[in-house]
Amino acid sequence: MKFMLIMRATDEAWAAAADIDFNEMLETMGKFNDELISAGVLVAAEGLDDAAQGVVVDYSSETPVVTDGPYGETKELFGGFYILNVASKEEAIEWAKRMPVVVPGTKTEIRRVPSIDEFPQDNVWVVKERAWREATGQV
Repeated sequence: MKFMLIMRATDEAWAAAADIDFNEMLETMGKFNDELISAGVLVAAEGLDDAAQGVVVDYSSETPVVTDGPYGETKELFGGFYILNVASKEEAIEWAKRMPVVVPGTKTEIRRVPSIDEFPQDNVWVVKERAWREATGQV
């Protein structure tokens, strides 16, 4: 099963992160990433750019409205994510509990990533997506 671990931080945590030595942070996270790789559970891991550089596309009107970041509510912005392929939600939780806390005030949200096998296999769009995944080696 795949699970996404979404790293979230408060405004205060983002501010505190500015004082952390970047190379030290890379070393700390790199060691954790190496554990995930060695255990064979890491599928993907990425950090995200500053929310001020992002945009929001709001679909609440007929024509989508694009607004520059940071977003209206900045109490807990996503800072990055991991996708792990583990046996259970409990295993994903155990990995999240081992994640190094670089700054206090951060949280990790864990969400299961449904498999394509869980969707109707006779649906034309599922068939097309499965073909794309197979053609790109993502099965």
